Amino acid sequence: MLNPVSDAAAEPPEAQVIRLDTLPDAMRKLRRMAEEIHATHFATFIIVQRGERRQLVPCLDAHYPGISERSKMMTALLGDRFAKRISGTARPLWWSKSEDQAVFADAHFAERIEVPAGSQSGLALPVAAEHGPEGTIVLTGERLVLNAAALCDIHARCFALFGVIARLGPPAGNSTPAISKRELECLMLTANGLTSDEIADKLGLSVHTANQYLTNTSRKLNAVNRVHAVAKALRLGMFD
Repeated sequence: MLNPVSDAAAEPPEAQVIRLDTLPDAMRKLRRMAEEIHATHFATFIIVQRGERRQLVPCLDAHYPGISERSKMMTALLGDRFAKRISGTARPLWWSKSEDQAVFADAHFAERIEVPAGSQSGLALPVAAEHGPEGTIVLTGERLVLNAAALCDIHARCFALFGVIARLGPPAGNSTPAISKRELECLMLTANGLTSDEIADKLGLSVHTANQYLTNTSRKLNAVNRVHAVAKALRLGMFD
């Protein structure tokens, strides 16, 4: 069995996330955490109210800046009942296809639930942002490797990470429209200090077209101007 507390995990949760400035930073932290417990997939969901129903909306997974089909499928598989359950508890929820439950044997504070249809074994950690949304971070795999101490540590780290994701990410259910390759090129050149005339000359465009691309990008990022759009794109990790 893996050592439940890695060198990275030895840091207090606050210290681990205080340096996070972008969503890719958060994604890398989540991926490292998933690898520690042998999870093969991870996804962060925000809980949104749809009339009388609650829905899990995926907002960050290993396919950032996109969302994987697996995460979209999990939204449907887990459904309203699961979203309400997550919203009403602070206890980690777990499920397993195996009868060997040694991994969770000493984690009496965690609650076992029925395996969702079509799912691997998994762990759902309820999280919430201070004065913000609530949600869950779900990790799945054929065989998760952790004990009670590691589970407590990971849950605390997930709370801290979710606060960062909720602060930096787009509002749940209101994802940013797709930005074209050419629009992103114009924005990257703006970030490098080029004027509209210089961008047009470099890309072989008219100045009007270059300005239109920048206007489109600002609108899609809900930015007040191109400088604001550059700042938002940097925070979202859209530039290499």
